[in-house]
Amino acid sequence: MGTSLKPANIEMPAPPRPSPRPDPRPMPDPNHADCRGVASVLSRVGDKWSVFVIMMLSDGPKRFNELKRMINGISQRMLTLTLRGLERDGLVTRTIFPTIPPRVDYELTDLGHGLSRPVEALGKWAKDHLDQIEAARTQFDQRNDG
Repeated sequence: MGTSLKPANIEMPAPPRPSPRPDPRPMPDPNHADCRGVASVLSRVGDKWSVFVIMMLSDGPKRFNELKRMINGISQRMLTLTLRGLERDGLVTRTIFPTIPPRVDYELTDLGHGLSRPVEALGKWAKDHLDQIEAARTQFDQRNDG
């Protein structure tokens, strides 16, 4: 009645492993493969600070502190990050002038100027409809708070 601890049937292949559960998510549609790229661009240009910076630069180059004064509520750090992101995306150029102290100007590129038109239209629409939107918000809040 002894059980041998020696391997037996070592010439046989291992049984196949069960296949993992298939991914329940549908396969991405190749016609929408660029959605992530578009989403990253829209997140940049749809960011409220980017919109303000683009609007302020649409009429010509500005210095950092000039932009900071023009954009109410933006912190120095947020303006720096916004300008850096816009520069990275090719929408803004940064020019350093070798003066003492150094002067730095920010200006829209041709690509940035192309974006400034729809951004300005969006900003104008928001300004023109601000009263209606605030009234709708108040009405919504009253309905849902009571």
